[in-house]
Amino acid sequence: MSEQNSGNISRTNWAALAAMNDDEIDYSDIPPLTDRFFERASLRIPATEAQQLVQIEPDVLQWFQAQSGDYRALINTVLRQHIEQTPQ
Repeated sequence: MSEQNSGNISRTNWAALAAMNDDEIDYSDIPPLTDRFFERASLRIPATEAQQLVQIEPDVLQWFQAQSGDYRALINTVLRQHIEQTPQ
């Protein structure tokens, strides 16, 4: 919880909510998710997590994982070497 929200006190009765069965919860005010919704939806990833997303082909990933040590560190080392050896 951020400092900005730390003073807020939840008015939710968490014990009562936890004790409810799914059939007791009223979902009637939630609109259905249609095909159009999913066609227009996009994946949003926070910047702090996005910096760690790279699509690696399965066979390449398997090769790195088969090496001894931390495969993520090895991938980073190989990428850094490529950067340092490539003229700008």
